[in-house]
Amino acid sequence: MNTESDKEQFLKEFGSDYGYPNAPKNIDEIRATEFKRLNSTVYLDHAGATLYSESQMEAIFKDLNTTVYGNPHSQSSCSLASEDIVAKARQQVLNFFNASPREYSCIFTSGATSALKLVGETFPWSSQSSFMYSVENHNSVLGIREYALSKGAAAFAVDIEESTHLGESESPKSNLKLTQHHVQRRSECGELKEGTTGNAYNLFAFPSECNFSGRKFYPYLVKVIKEESERILGSSQYGRGCWLVLIDAAKGCATDPADLSKFKADFVVFSFYKLFGYPTGLGALIVRNDAAKLMKKTYFSGGTVAAAIADIDFFKRREGVEEFFEDGTISFLSIAAIQHGFRIMNMLTTSSISRHTASLAAYVRNKLLALKHENGEFVCTLYGLLSSEMGPTVSFNMKRPDGTWYGYREVEKLATLAGIQLRTGCFCNPGACAKYLGLSHLDLLSNIEAGHVCWDDRDMLHGKPTGAIRVSFGYMSTFEDVMKFVNFVENNFVILSSNWSAFHLSSISPPVEGIGKAAARHFLTSITVYPIKSCAGFSANQWPLTSTGLLYDREWILKSTTGEILTQKKVPEMCYITTLIDLNLGKLFLESPRCKEKLQIELKSNSLATGRDEMDIQNHRDVGAKLNFVNEAQFLLVSEESIADLNSRLKSNGRKSTGGQAVQVGAMRFRPNLVASGGEPYAEDRWRHLNIGGKYFTSLGGCNRCQMININPEAGEVQRLSEPLATLAGYRRAKGKILFGILLRYENNTKTKSDAWLRVGEQIFSNGDSN
Repeated sequence: MNTESDKEQFLKEFGSDYGYPNAPKNIDEIRATEFKRLNSTVYLDHAGATLYSESQMEAIFKDLNTTVYGNPHSQSSCSLASEDIVAKARQQVLNFFNASPREYSCIFTSGATSALKLVGETFPWSSQSSFMYSVENHNSVLGIREYALSKGAAAFAVDIEESTHLGESESPKSNLKLTQHHVQRRSECGELKEGTTGNAYNLFAFPSECNFSGRKFYPYLVKVIKEESERILGSSQYGRGCWLVLIDAAKGCATDPADLSKFKADFVVFSFYKLFGYPTGLGALIVRNDAAKLMKKTYFSGGTVAAAIADIDFFKRREGVEEFFEDGTISFLSIAAIQHGFRIMNMLTTSSISRHTASLAAYVRNKLLALKHENGEFVCTLYGLLSSEMGPTVSFNMKRPDGTWYGYREVEKLATLAGIQLRTGCFCNPGACAKYLGLSHLDLLSNIEAGHVCWDDRDMLHGKPTGAIRVSFGYMSTFEDVMKFVNFVENNFVILSSNWSAFHLSSISPPVEGIGKAAARHFLTSITVYPIKSCAGFSANQWPLTSTGLLYDREWILKSTTGEILTQKKVPEMCYITTLIDLNLGKLFLESPRCKEKLQIELKSNSLATGRDEMDIQNHRDVGAKLNFVNEAQFLLVSEESIADLNSRLKSNGRKSTGGQAVQVGAMRFRPNLVASGGEPYAEDRWRHLNIGGKYFTSLGGCNRCQMININPEAGEVQRLSEPLATLAGYRRAKGKILFGILLRYENNTKTKSDAWLRVGEQIFSNGDSN
């Protein structure tokens, strides 16, 4: 692909919108001066958190280093400086949303979620109230439902349909249609009665932009719900009463902030890190002053009361809206930082940011929609395209030529190796996820029963995706970012071979039965035992076998003081903890560079928290086995020839470590129990059954590798690299997995001696070989 010609074509179509041509700095200058840290990273998760600029942080540090800010609840000059900067920040927020301070107030919170929680817990719910929300809403909005239901109110979701083609005389609000879902209630006494809803307060919540699909919602919804709720909800009894409207602007505010002078929502919530990257842990609730008078707050704290008496039931609240709701000392140093973020927004303007990011998102959508496999099948399914307007977010899934889905975790893993940061899953938006993926309530419940929860690795259940892939763009995103992403998709997921089933399956062959005596001879060259999960192991020339594998292998785990199980994924430095077991002495020896003394533990002593902890499980291959604290199987076997082939590929690819040396890996990088030698590289892929010195094993298939093999402990410092996993992904990828080595189960049957040992040098017979 010719990036230069692609960019020329892109600029012909989007040149007037892309790159801030009228700003003090164009996009190339912004990236070169403000985001040098992105040189090797393509960051495409601005819907999750956008990035701060270098000059922004320099201005913040200069401000904090030259100004003394005190607690704004005091009366000193330093405190007055804080009070002034907080007042200035409130006005900047209101200006950003074009809100008059006569109508609106800015309440600082710890983020958008905290602001939503504040609305939910102080809203004047009653048994006659209704909480209505669009299906496409973040979990933090759905959480308000708990407050409503607990007060006997009704709660229900609605699908919002907007016409994508308006006539000249039509307004968007005349083309809105709301479809009501099932009404939820928890209190029978709260059933609505005719004529009893006139004084009830209801709340409607919707996002300015869906964080799952990028769909934008018309701000006319505010007027429609406030003025025409009974018409828009048809004959529903829940359309009556006084409706207040909440906009979740967390996703949409960076490119299209609500204009509160035109669309007078009662509540708007957002977080500052979604706008300009820093500070985190700070957000705001913009509340209409008339709506604030209705909110019922119980708790009072320092800063919210004008007076209180300790030993009698008396206190007097402060009259200001902000003072009434901001409990304790606000995060005044973080608030002082936001002026420097707004400076960037004002310099570029939100309209320019919106056009810039929209051009990139539109280009990606067009590119993804055009991708086809060689057999003519489309690769990508995009979500939200029926909407009239889209934000700078592209959500999609991909299919193989036979119509089966690629798992989104596979995409995320490969993207990370390519230096591309994106997001996968449901993005805390279960309604949009189910809607666009076509998941019924039965599907969702079935997935939950199968063990699927948020953030897990179950990206496919019952043949359907459980989430999606999302890329999103920020004000500093570039066309070069987009092209690297598009090239990544084309190179890894578009099949141009007529024999598509062979894609990325080189050296991965199906099991072959009955390999004859003429086959190459294989020998066991190394045995390694890892007594403590994730710590270093030790080699042995011979070692006893048990029903769980090698004696004492992964017998124990380390826990933190809080009881959390520690692994190298969380604590990579665990690889420096060395272990050794002396069977004659019956002792386990532990040594760490951070400890002065070597620890000795009696193996049969009660000091061990676990004697022979075993877990009877049914693993994903439907094969019952007894396991200690291993991930998948009792044994992992790799071959010297396969490692040599991998190193040859690493060398030919010119892969370098952080120190500039060629990347080469040894067997221990893969933490195997057994190392074999002899024969061709990847011969172990074909093994079904093994006989090692009269001990029998069954292959459970290839071992799916993860980022852990990229952790390289050198010179006492753990290095996180992209290799060797990136190279393996290029030729050892199959069915969403990157395979290297095989997993084994020990067949401890009556034919095997009870005191069976494995010994280095024993010959390995596979499948139909005989001894």
